[in-house]
Amino acid sequence: MITDTLARWADEFEPKLANLLTPTDETPAELVDAMRYAALGGGKRLRPFLVTRCCEILGGSDTDALPAAAAIECVHVFSLVHDDLPAMDDDDLRRGRPTCHKKFNEWLAILAGDGLLTYAFELITTHVPDPARAASIVRELAVRTGWSGMIGGQVADIRGENEQPTRERAEYVHVRKTAALFVGACRMGAIAAGASADKVEQIGRFGLHLGCAFQIADDLLDVTATADEMGKETGKDASAGKQSFPAAIGVDASRQAAQEQVDLALACLDDFGPEADDLRQLAMFVVRRRH
Repeated sequence: MITDTLARWADEFEPKLANLLTPTDETPAELVDAMRYAALGGGKRLRPFLVTRCCEILGGSDTDALPAAAAIECVHVFSLVHDDLPAMDDDDLRRGRPTCHKKFNEWLAILAGDGLLTYAFELITTHVPDPARAASIVRELAVRTGWSGMIGGQVADIRGENEQPTRERAEYVHVRKTAALFVGACRMGAIAAGASADKVEQIGRFGLHLGCAFQIADDLLDVTATADEMGKETGKDASAGKQSFPAAIGVDASRQAAQEQVDLALACLDDFGPEADDLRQLAMFVVRRRH
């Protein structure tokens, strides 16, 4: 079962991430507390899992993948911390616990997010021994995170609250705000393994369709799941006027769209053997999950 695989992998990854988030003596203690609270609070760890498995499938090891895996999780957590702030989605719960700004305060949560974002690049440049490969991974993470990726998608997400929901607008947000980091995770894993450019491109396309399926499923869960299942408030997309698939095309059509993205993701793995079976299981799982 992919759920068991993910749970075991997350349990193994957690102490590795905690070890990499060990501060120097010069780091303010309250900043460390906020960063570690946000980063070590559990979660599915899908993005670092993708980095690691894509690296292993293409001939690398988990050791090769670890700096990039930890880096992308730091970026993901940064995005959650900032996304939860009152100026954005204004959430009180994340992963079943108080959000970072509720546990601490707003200014420290902002700086904790900033700290996680910048530390991601420090991790790569400090722990990837080959300079050229480190530079390629840094560029990949920057592109998928920045103004044409996740952060640009966040702008479109907020701006979209004032516009009529359409499938095209929802897709624009999904590709950037969510799928960009899935693409980056897969490509970073391939780069860490020293894979060829065509393999990097191919596994990146898998990440694109997986990320789109994941976000459509997330839109659906906001409509159909409970707060206890999700570990955060639900029903907020509709009340905020978000560009979501259910708002644009309805629940049934959204389920069909999610499955179409899964089918496209699976097709991207046709050239890979049974070693990619857990990625195939993951693609099918993202549209069945309840959190």
